[in-house]
Amino acid sequence: MSITPDPKFDEMRQADGSIRPAYRDYVTWLDEQDQSLMRRKNGEAESFFRRTGITFNVYGDEDGEERLIPFDMVPRIITGSEWRRLSRGIEQRVRALNAFMHDLYHRQEIIRSGRVPQRLFSNNVAWLPEMVGFTPPGGVYTHIVGIDLVRTGPNDFMVLEDNARTPSGVSYMLENRETMMAMFPELFSRIPVQPVSDYPARLAKSLAACAPAKTTGKPVVAVLTPGIYNSAYFEHAFLADQMGAELVEGGDLRVVDGRVQMRTTAGYQPIDVLYRRVDDEFLDPLTFNPTSMLGVPGIMDVYRSGGITIANAPGTGIADDKAIYSFMPEIVEFYTGEKPLLPNVPTWRCAEADSLAYVLDNLAELVVKEVHGSGGYGMLIGPTSSKKEIAAFRDKLVAKPDNYIAQPTLALSTVPIFTQAGLAPRHVDLRPFVLVSPDRVDITPGGLTRVALKKGSLVVNSSQGGGTKDSWVLDD
Repeated sequence: MSITPDPKFDEMRQADGSIRPAYRDYVTWLDEQDQSLMRRKNGEAESFFRRTGITFNVYGDEDGEERLIPFDMVPRIITGSEWRRLSRGIEQRVRALNAFMHDLYHRQEIIRSGRVPQRLFSNNVAWLPEMVGFTPPGGVYTHIVGIDLVRTGPNDFMVLEDNARTPSGVSYMLENRETMMAMFPELFSRIPVQPVSDYPARLAKSLAACAPAKTTGKPVVAVLTPGIYNSAYFEHAFLADQMGAELVEGGDLRVVDGRVQMRTTAGYQPIDVLYRRVDDEFLDPLTFNPTSMLGVPGIMDVYRSGGITIANAPGTGIADDKAIYSFMPEIVEFYTGEKPLLPNVPTWRCAEADSLAYVLDNLAELVVKEVHGSGGYGMLIGPTSSKKEIAAFRDKLVAKPDNYIAQPTLALSTVPIFTQAGLAPRHVDLRPFVLVSPDRVDITPGGLTRVALKKGSLVVNSSQGGGTKDSWVLDD
């Protein structure tokens, strides 16, 4: 199988063309396969996804059609020793995030110490005064976390961003593995790959461990979705089904006798843990947006009285803020007493005059992001932008500098994708999924690998033309 060379770090091949240890068994198997059969298999994968209904909506898309997320059948492979190092850094960061959330809504010691400036919260819509002085059941704020990682060398992993509000994509991680096992069952008998299929059971167990004090008997868990028109509705329905939990919308719920209860054929039944996939603003029309039809009137009163657990806790979205991200090295050290095991990508805060001046002078070489942005929207990738695009973005930056951060254009690692002409390298990131309960941090081995399918592209988001891969962590 031929491969187009790429000057950046490739996770499968070394500079001299030899195969790295993680991929040796896979490449041995691949070389034994008939390439016409592999091309047919590649088409079968798309058909499988289409039959399963693994699609997503793109907000603002004029035709409003659901799209198929492209799947590439060449796995992204990580050795067991690499994963153990990564896991230690991920756990350290997630524990620090949870401690930060508690401090932020209580004594704010990190602000008093001068490590993090007050201005990051004073005008931040993600910070909720309603959470001040309240500790969620079990002290857990960030029940489900997605930590986006990028790689630039053999031992060089960095955190690109934190997702502590409502991280998505885990259903694609699970379906990618199921698809690979259906197409190539013999691969998994030859190569020891750590399983991910038990994630829903682990999620259910972790959520149940966070049940509030008013729970009697086995905790009742439900998934709150905005409805079928949400871009991640497939995932909401998938996870509820896999966990054996009820999938509910706001109209299915009401507050009865001081508890949030869901409508059933036998009447209303109390819910102990609500895994919500609805943003804070729409969660409770009596507390937040009064026009919301997606949430439950009065749920925040029940929550603060200890009658329900909301996962993730309201107000955790502030950890997704990219200005907060730039302070994560200080945050990790403040709460753990240790240097971060996983570094941040170097970041310029445009709210600071010196940083803004540097960014404006170097826009053509930098990646500039909105502090509240997500999904690849509202950003500038300088090296691939036209002079006109850069000039227009410069005006935005000058008008609202505190709305942006900037980072260098990293030489992201590449992994091979399958093309009709052979294997070709494409840039990737990795989103491991982390479950937090009062007594443990549980990290699923692997996560979601997102791949930029366009040659040379650094944007991996599905809404921007990216695809996904199965992520293997070897059992070694």
